Amino acid sequence: MAEDRVPAGSPTEPAGLFRDAMSALASGVAVVTARRADGLPAGLLATSIAAYSAAPPSIMVSVAHASRSHAVLVEHAGLFGVHLLARNQEETARVFASRSDDKYAELDWEWDHEVPRLAGAVSYLRCARSAVFDHYDHSVLIGDVLDGHHEGGEPLLWVRRRMDWRLSPEG
Repeated sequence: MAEDRVPAGSPTEPAGLFRDAMSALASGVAVVTARRADGLPAGLLATSIAAYSAAPPSIMVSVAHASRSHAVLVEHAGLFGVHLLARNQEETARVFASRSDDKYAELDWEWDHEVPRLAGAVSYLRCARSAVFDHYDHSVLIGDVLDGHHEGGEPLLWVRRRMDWRLSPEG
């Protein structure tokens, strides 16, 4: 019905409402890395990431079609790394959110088989791509966890459109 429609630009317009609502949902900040066809490392910042299944252990990442790493992750690389960033890695997050041509230039990293592995992450998971689903302007990438490590520590969080939030236990 016409009276059910909300005018574009309204604070309750679906797109604006969605952005505001999702800004209140805290998420971990991750860097997803892979090897390009030319052998160079690629990567992107992701906050749309979640556990997908415990059996087998797998992870789900949403990758925008517009991302320069989209083709690498969903078509080329069979392996990719998921790095759950530590609280002190905000600058690393900003590098991978940027359009820099060499995101790895100033970072501490090494190859883990065919996957670029960043130093200092709370957790690192090396994954094998097991499924890809295209939906709207993103691809949903499912990766089966092959191995990795969990160092622990405080994660970097994205909430209310900022990355400077800290966890603090009650009491």
